[in-house]
Amino acid sequence: MPCVFQSLGKMITYNDIYEAARKERYSEQLQQIPKNFVEEVAGYLRDKKEMASKEDDVFSEAIAKTKKQLENAITLFKELLLRRRKKILALVLIATETGISKQDFENMLGFEKELFEALMKNIDLTDKSIQEILNGKKQEETNNELIIFKTNVDEFMDLEGGKLGPFEKGQMANIPKNIAKILIDDGKAEIVQR
Repeated sequence: MPCVFQSLGKMITYNDIYEAARKERYSEQLQQIPKNFVEEVAGYLRDKKEMASKEDDVFSEAIAKTKKQLENAITLFKELLLRRRKKILALVLIATETGISKQDFENMLGFEKELFEALMKNIDLTDKSIQEILNGKKQEETNNELIIFKTNVDEFMDLEGGKLGPFEKGQMANIPKNIAKILIDDGKAEIVQR
């Protein structure tokens, strides 16, 4: 499927954002958008905010129109991201059973691929836990602690030599209590109150 934007050299317009949101709305598949789309939208919104903030009676009608276009562009962009996120969640469910098509994965932006991979990893962990329970292994309820990170933490090894992380500030993780205690004592994380 051809990309919405033919000329990467031109500045993004309101119509480009509108078209991207429209195509995403009326298609079941994740649509292809340029890899720099979010940066382009950010530049567009900055320009519109700057124009809308000018206080000049001569251009008051143009400024009002710019403000309205800015509001609409923000709404369209949020709708676009929400629709794409819903499609990615659906793709995760499909991929756990049948795999994912190359095109769907290629149509994801970088941060969308990260989201997809993180969700797939969590589903795999859950499936393993379910399989262990089905095979008679009792789940160790009190062995892990749900924590939230207060700072970014690089990848590290757990006490069994497995890799944990990396983790970003604000990210939650359910990790072994002994490791959680070390992170909490170092001021890098805190327990999530349930």
